[in-house]
Amino acid sequence: MASVDSALSSLHVQLDAMRPQLIRFAYLQLRNPALAEDVVQDALIAVLEKPAAFSGQSSLRTYVTGILKFKIIDCLRLCARECQIDCHADQSEDDAIDALFREDGHVRELPQAWGDPDKTLEQKDFFKMLEFCLDKLPPRVARIFMMREWLELETDEICKELAISPSNAWVMLYRARVQLRECLDLNWFGQA
Repeated sequence: MASVDSALSSLHVQLDAMRPQLIRFAYLQLRNPALAEDVVQDALIAVLEKPAAFSGQSSLRTYVTGILKFKIIDCLRLCARECQIDCHADQSEDDAIDALFREDGHVRELPQAWGDPDKTLEQKDFFKMLEFCLDKLPPRVARIFMMREWLELETDEICKELAISPSNAWVMLYRARVQLRECLDLNWFGQA
């Protein structure tokens, strides 16, 4: 038991020694001293809670920094979901929150429209089907179609890039459109 206590004591000393470098590293990533302190504290607690997890295959600093990286990623993800409220110099956070609402409890500014989730999903599904249909085209025909319709290149730019004549380009574009229409009619619109 005494050896376990001395090992934990030694671990504490080592962790205390590397704490300033860990905080600097976290601050460079988060640009917030309080958040940097929090993630370093979380990383150190994780190490101290399971000291047996450190197998010694790397240095203790490398091990702790690896844990710290994951704590920083978790913090960044959490911060991305939270909304920061900007307070004026003479305003408390409670006053700033109260300023967002009218006296009847409704918000002063409505949030921006989220759109129609069903239409968004339908649009994503459509583009998946379009991609499926594009994959069915011959590679050269699909390429010219993408250059024209997605990249919005002019016909003469496409002809120069692919070393083809304008009439050849128009024929391939026509074929691409016909084949895409047939594929979409069959697989998306459900028409034979």
